[in-house]
Amino acid sequence: MVKRISTIQEFEELINLNEKFVFLKHSTTCPISHAAYTEFLAFATAYEEIPLYYLQVQDDRELSNYIAEKTSIRHESPQLFIFENGEAVFNTSHFSIKKESIENALLKK
Repeated sequence: MVKRISTIQEFEELINLNEKFVFLKHSTTCPISHAAYTEFLAFATAYEEIPLYYLQVQDDRELSNYIAEKTSIRHESPQLFIFENGEAVFNTSHFSIKKESIENALLKK
């Protein structure tokens, strides 16, 4: 399940569920982000039971900034997070966003 969210309220609802989910900050104009998004979708295809969400940085700047502020993790794009129990327990960016790196991060938790 991959779903785009674009508001702080939607993000807070996800956080308050206290479930594990994967979240991607995606730039629609960056080739590196396109590659990361492709890896994100490959992961989604292999692990349909894991909730996956993303935002588009150009359109959802307020939410992107809010996540950086809330997690105290400097904004990068593309940037991938794993949230669990309302906390960012993993993050990576750019060329490190691979299907295998997402799998490895989830299996360690």
